[in-house]
Amino acid sequence: MKQEDLIRDYLVDQNEGMRKVITRFLNGVMQEEAGQRIGADHYERTDKRKAHRNGIKKRNLITRYGKITLDKPQIRNVRFDTIVIPRYARTEKALEAAIVESYLQGVSTRRVQDVISQLGVENVSASTVSRISKELDQVVDEFLKRPIELSVCYLFVDASYFKVRSGGQYQNKALFVATGVREDGFREILGAKIADVEDEGFWSTFFEELKDRGLRGVKLVISDGHKGIQKAVQESFLGASWQMCNVHFERAVLKNIPKKDKAEVAYELRAALEDESKMQLLANKLDEKGYSKSAETIERFRFDLWNYKAFPRQHWKRIRTTNGVERINKELKRRSRVAGAFPSDQSLMRVVGCLLMDINEEWITGNKYLSMEVE
Repeated sequence: MKQEDLIRDYLVDQNEGMRKVITRFLNGVMQEEAGQRIGADHYERTDKRKAHRNGIKKRNLITRYGKITLDKPQIRNVRFDTIVIPRYARTEKALEAAIVESYLQGVSTRRVQDVISQLGVENVSASTVSRISKELDQVVDEFLKRPIELSVCYLFVDASYFKVRSGGQYQNKALFVATGVREDGFREILGAKIADVEDEGFWSTFFEELKDRGLRGVKLVISDGHKGIQKAVQESFLGASWQMCNVHFERAVLKNIPKKDKAEVAYELRAALEDESKMQLLANKLDEKGYSKSAETIERFRFDLWNYKAFPRQHWKRIRTTNGVERINKELKRRSRVAGAFPSDQSLMRVVGCLLMDINEEWITGNKYLSMEVE
């Protein structure tokens, strides 16, 4: 790409223009590194040549302007490390450790080298895994225990579920991730915790740990209807409200509706979420039709469906649901799928913690999530 084209792209779309500039520059850096490693430029005939090029390998890199795809040179029969892309990213190291741990503990019967090769890694020994694990555990622990420096207005909590080996058996365990919108409008990942039981005691402990690290200023907590969370919010955050995620609420109501009526009830439910006066009428209707469990779900949560309306209108769309955290859960599932079941809670937290650090860096170096200036 010519310099004039880069300038033109930058003037049209600065983010896209910067991604192209960065991509061109870093590809150039890697080509220069490869030339130094080989001892010769492209097609150069010289007695100083040590090796030959062997094509490229596509590698993704996250920058403050978004994801870019780089062309990493490959050198025949020689390992090529570049300062641009670390040989093992933090998350990849965590995945390697989890995979080999699982293999060594008998969790997976798959050939471990085949699995690890999906990450572009070969010949990882148990001693290497042990060393990597210790290093990562320390980094993750520091991240999850770091001080929360800025006041947080909105606190989101959502869960994803993973298979973890416990006592010789597989168990589905809930991993709760807490995120917040800070007073400056940026999002931040505040903490993560694996739940053995989801009751008021768990939530109170989780919230107190966040407060001990500096969490303050919470005005609204958004989550699904986890058992005991409402009471824990009342006790832990005096003056704050609890908001039942509207999307989780819809799922909970529709869960007990037969397929033949599901589309109709879904339509009426969405209308009732926009008009509070219709919600009680819908509950009565469902009860009369024999869908008592769905009616009970509405009765249980209907006073906590519209607490978001006490806050600036421009925030409503993003504080009425936990959709903003869904991307985290999807990424955790996608990246950890290769590991299968985890051999322990610690192994799960190691992988998750590294992923959360990467996402958090994107958030706090990206664009504001909400404008905190009240209109």
